[in-house]
Amino acid sequence: MNPATATAADLVTLRVEPLTRAAFAPFGDVIEAAAAASHYAINAGTTTRFHDLAAIDTSREGGRPVLSLFRAQPRELPFTVTMLERHPLGSQAFVPLSQRPYLVVVAEDPAAVPRAFLARDGQGVNYRPGTWHYPLLALEQTSDFLVIDRAGPGNNCDEVELSAAYRIVAAAI
Repeated sequence: MNPATATAADLVTLRVEPLTRAAFAPFGDVIEAAAAASHYAINAGTTTRFHDLAAIDTSREGGRPVLSLFRAQPRELPFTVTMLERHPLGSQAFVPLSQRPYLVVVAEDPAAVPRAFLARDGQGVNYRPGTWHYPLLALEQTSDFLVIDRAGPGNNCDEVELSAAYRIVAAAI
């Protein structure tokens, strides 16, 4: 089947799951205060540091960490997923700067049925190197994300068209 010409009858509907550390573990880290390896007071007790929230991995083949801002336009539901991408040489972390929900779509490989997660206020994600995922899916309004990923030599973005098309009907859980 050609995903670009799929009819509604051809589409597989993905169930949207809550984004939890346990459910997302095969793909990377959920970035939230509850995921901290430790937390402690700093700055004379006026600030709490939630430490070591994600395994940032950017040093493969001479890479270095780079900090960027992504401004994502909102997507309308229902939405059809027909492709995935991965970054084999480094992790990629997304930390929302707004309090809006967004969707995270990941798969073990391009032949597997993807999983869709709803990220709530205060939740970011860090994809492990090589994790297949759909690009950023903001909901409701234009949303900014702080992104930590890899810069450097080598091809660090693979894209693949899926053999099936997957539909996300609603983000409500």
